[in-house]
Amino acid sequence: MSRSSKKSRFICAVARVTSKAAAEAFVQSVQAAHPKANHHVPAYLLDSTDAVQRATDDGEPSGTAGVPMLRVLQELQLHDVVAVTTRYFGGIKLGASGLIRAYAGSVSAAVASVGIVARVPQTALILTLAYPQLGALEHWLATNGLPIVASQYTERVSLTVNVADRELTATQTAITDLLNGQVDLATGAHSFAEVPVTD
Repeated sequence: MSRSSKKSRFICAVARVTSKAAAEAFVQSVQAAHPKANHHVPAYLLDSTDAVQRATDDGEPSGTAGVPMLRVLQELQLHDVVAVTTRYFGGIKLGASGLIRAYAGSVSAAVASVGIVARVPQTALILTLAYPQLGALEHWLATNGLPIVASQYTERVSLTVNVADRELTATQTAITDLLNGQVDLATGAHSFAEVPVTD
């Protein structure tokens, strides 16, 4: 995402990363893509608890570039993300407050451009039932937005759906009630669904 401020050009690139090595590699790739830029300011947060946090000013006055970028990432509650803002100096000094606004604004604009997703923990729910119950269950699953991710047809039918952990107990109860208890329920692997965040 590119923004201009008093003839200086600020270009922010963001990416998902899960390690310090991946974050640093992304920073280097941005530097390589813009070899004539005056500054490449990185900020990143790693782990769901932000156990690793890093920001540098890359030659800008202390506290005017990397830290404002890092604060934006924190305020947006992002994790496992790296942002690099590249600056082409336009000849007019912006002052400390101008730099802070420009670097923070570049990250806000870049994130708004690509969007945010929430990682929702989910569990595989395996449903085993007799064929006569299948139509009612398939209809209920479709109505409740639970796509079938796996199926097996033998003497009985086994269907697997992924259910958000916070809805697992209610879903099990609803299916048991729907089929009058004539269903075997088992849980399987845990994973994450990515759900777009909209304000």
